[in-house]
Amino acid sequence: MRRSTVFAMRHPAVLVAWATAAAVIIVDQVTKAWAVAVLEGQPDRQIVGDLLRLSFVRNPGAAFGLGGGATIVFSLVAIAVAVVLVRMSTRLVSMWWAVALGLMLGGALGNFIDRLFREPGALQGHVVDFLRLPNFPVFNVADMSLTVAAIMIVILSLFNVPYDRPRHESADAAPA
Repeated sequence: MRRSTVFAMRHPAVLVAWATAAAVIIVDQVTKAWAVAVLEGQPDRQIVGDLLRLSFVRNPGAAFGLGGGATIVFSLVAIAVAVVLVRMSTRLVSMWWAVALGLMLGGALGNFIDRLFREPGALQGHVVDFLRLPNFPVFNVADMSLTVAAIMIVILSLFNVPYDRPRHESADAAPA
């Protein structure tokens, strides 16, 4: 294994990214399993007045229910995004970027798991959504994670926060 790869794999930011992704996936899948068991076929439930409701929906599309006929495309895009994010995560040294990429990876994989394993079949499954805000489409934990990640990535980019070591910095010069 190349020395630079060994360094990247040992950097705490890499572990933070992967732990964040794992936490998002676990919370997302547990809450979706709960929603299927408790909310499916039931009327909406008010949680915080008219601000937050629980409303069960199986979404065949992407964000806001768009592209219901392109579920396989969304599944393939999620795979590509996950591969790119995992590859990028091995070079992370910024904790802020680690959290952002971990949120993005966890959200992408959380919804991908639904597309892979839920009806009507592999790569065509419908994503479970169950959180509703006024004048906003129904969403889930993975969607929240993706949204927060996107906001973080924009902010980190605007402030020019680097996510990895400069290219000219050698692995030998980096602390082990």
